[in-house]
Amino acid sequence: MAYDIEQIRRDFPILEREVNRRKLVYFDSGATAQKPQRVIEATDRLMRESNANIHRGVHHLSGVMTEMYEEARERVRKFIGAQHREEVIFTAGATASINLVAYAWSSRFLREGDNVVVSEMEHHSNIVPWQLACERHGAELRVLPFDDRGELMMDKLGELIDERTRLVAVTEASNTLGTMPDLEPIIAKAHAVGAVVMVDGCQGIVHGGGNVAERGYDFYAFSGHKLYGPTGIGVLYGRKELLEAMPPFMGGGDMVDKVTFAKTTYAPLPLKYEAGTSNFIGAVGLGEAIEYVESIGMETIEVYEQELLEYMTEQLSTIEDLKIYGTAERKCPLVCFTIEGTHPYDVGMILDKLGVAIRTGHHCAEPVMTHFGVTGMCRASIGMYNTKEEVDALVKGVERAVMMLK
Repeated sequence: MAYDIEQIRRDFPILEREVNRRKLVYFDSGATAQKPQRVIEATDRLMRESNANIHRGVHHLSGVMTEMYEEARERVRKFIGAQHREEVIFTAGATASINLVAYAWSSRFLREGDNVVVSEMEHHSNIVPWQLACERHGAELRVLPFDDRGELMMDKLGELIDERTRLVAVTEASNTLGTMPDLEPIIAKAHAVGAVVMVDGCQGIVHGGGNVAERGYDFYAFSGHKLYGPTGIGVLYGRKELLEAMPPFMGGGDMVDKVTFAKTTYAPLPLKYEAGTSNFIGAVGLGEAIEYVESIGMETIEVYEQELLEYMTEQLSTIEDLKIYGTAERKCPLVCFTIEGTHPYDVGMILDKLGVAIRTGHHCAEPVMTHFGVTGMCRASIGMYNTKEEVDALVKGVERAVMMLK
């Protein structure tokens, strides 16, 4: 189908606003994506017409809200390709999802002398929880490096993953380099020694990720707000047998079967990991966002964004002294760069004055910055609503920043 970019842009009301008396150009979707009108309207309507706590009430509104919440779970299940609805856990976000696994899984399966392997290009949320788990249990943290193109060095797998490896944590798409690594050999090697794989899908889920059962993912995490959904809602996928073998992460309401002072028994999946009042409004909003992107077609969006990525890369590459980080063969649509003799924050602030929003800093990926010997980078990340004209505005703004700062 044809990609109707004008209609898509009309679906996102924030794109009509001005910043510093200029029409907003938003290249920060990797941090959080903007929301389509149908998601905004759906969450607003829920709060005005259907708000009631789920699972615990016999009254009409509670029943209606519970049904919508569980329908959203089923939408997520189909979208990510999970086999069972019980394998879809709603959380506060990807960080919460990964921490849940790092705590609950490690308390059952990680022991002194074991090791956990993480990649060098991970977001802090897929590094720090594993550091903490290794510290708690006396395990070793090992690092799978990447080369200067941003490709994971698969030839190192043999020396890093061994019979004491219990888990491998790796991203589906790097939030700094854009790299979308081939996870098949990593998963195969991990499974061959009995290890499990935790995949960070925050960037990947928006750009062709998922298919968790087909690809052999053991755990998978993503946040709704990067998928054009509300903030404060995330998803953890885990293979059913693993989730059943793990202890609860948090205690409270809804995750229990029976509570006595002598002993508490726990509710079955997925409630076992959904203690307290869930973000039911956010979950339904995420389901609405999924329906929206599916109505356009994930493959259709991906083709459009890849064309825009190629154009952005070509245009930025014409700027003198600009260096792009991450030139892997397969990338999600973002570009990280620095300009010799300038600071990323200064570039970002000048672009903001021109109405162009990008992200600057270490992007919660300090090991990537260390690899390249920089303290920060500028990042322009593409969403389904961006255009070539906006890329031109970005490039013109960067050129102006160079002229002002050098």
